[in-house]
Amino acid sequence: MITGAAGLAAFGGDIPPQAVEMAKMFFTTIAVIGLGIPLIRAFTKRWERPAITPTPPDVTARLERIEQAVEAVAIEVERIAEAQRFSAKLIAEQQSRALPKPDSIR
Repeated sequence: MITGAAGLAAFGGDIPPQAVEMAKMFFTTIAVIGLGIPLIRAFTKRWERPAITPTPPDVTARLERIEQAVEAVAIEVERIAEAQRFSAKLIAEQQSRALPKPDSIR
C-alpha cells in the first residue's frame, strides 16, 4: 500500500493534503459511528431495565408452603403407585394358583 507523498505522486499529485486529511477523518467518523451506536444501544438497554424488586416475605412463605404441599402429594402418589403394583402382583399370583395347569386337564 502506498501512503504519504509517494501515494500522492502515484495519482499524479492532484489530491491536496487537506483532502486526504478530510477523507481520513470521514472514514474515522464512519467507523466510530458504526461501532459506537451498538455500544450506546447496549448501555441504554441496560440502564432502562426495571430494577428487580425483592420478593415480599409473605410471598416467600406462601411459596414454601406450596412447595411442601407439592412434595407431600408426590410422596402420596408414589405410595399409591406402589400399592397398586403390589395389588397387581398379588392378583397375578392368585390367578396363577387358581388355574389348573394344562398337563392336569388331559
